[in-house]
Amino acid sequence: MKPIAVYPGSFDPLTNGHIDILKRALPFFSVLHVIVAENADKSTLFTVEERVNMIKEATNSEKNVVVTSFKGLVVDYAKKVKASAIIRGLRAVSDFDYEFQLATMNRRLDADVETIFFATRGKYFYISSSAIKDIAKNGGDISSFVPSAVELKLKEKFRK
Repeated sequence: MKPIAVYPGSFDPLTNGHIDILKRALPFFSVLHVIVAENADKSTLFTVEERVNMIKEATNSEKNVVVTSFKGLVVDYAKKVKASAIIRGLRAVSDFDYEFQLATMNRRLDADVETIFFATRGKYFYISSSAIKDIAKNGGDISSFVPSAVELKLKEKFRK
């Protein structure tokens, strides 16, 4: 039987880059838990519930994806669902330093959970949630950067 993995993030908002990592990871795992971070220290555009709902809508055709939120340590969530891997995407060398530190710390907290990195495809390299929000806020076309449900929600947010 294939192992279980978790794919954590703030996903504020979910991008096509996130979806690409998710779809590339799926064949390796029986279940992929996409978990939205509840972090009171981080300012977000969308609520946790909105982010969970957008991800559910964008992944509703994937039968082995579970979408939820969490507060606390990713390794604790992984242990709770019996996951043996944490999925992370890398866009640039600057991501690597932070992600390597995080992976090392997670490994110290739970040696049974591995971090698996997926390098972002070239066509998604420049996409970031921050850039997407800025483009949407200023009326730019984000249709090629995010799933359609996310595009609609961003337009709603910035119409208000």
